[in-house]
Amino acid sequence: MGIIILIIVGGILGWLASIVMRTDGQQGILLNVIVGIVGAVLAGLLLNPLIGGGNIWNGDFSVSSLLVSFLGAVVLLAIVNLVRRGSVR
Repeated sequence: MGIIILIIVGGILGWLASIVMRTDGQQGILLNVIVGIVGAVLAGLLLNPLIGGGNIWNGDFSVSSLLVSFLGAVVLLAIVNLVRRGSVR
């Protein structure tokens, strides 16, 4: 059941990150989910030990872990845009 919640939360975070980066119309829901999950996992593994927060991968859905996961999705989407277009946007 935890993986389903992770996919749903990752999809929502990826969708919100794509709205912030203005790439929502250019990518589908599958890429939103992938960017949200990968960004959340990377941010949770890299940033949360530095700042002392939780990780949504482990089931911690606190405000700090969701915010860090959202920022991870935004950064990952900026990197994807940089590679695909040559500009962050």
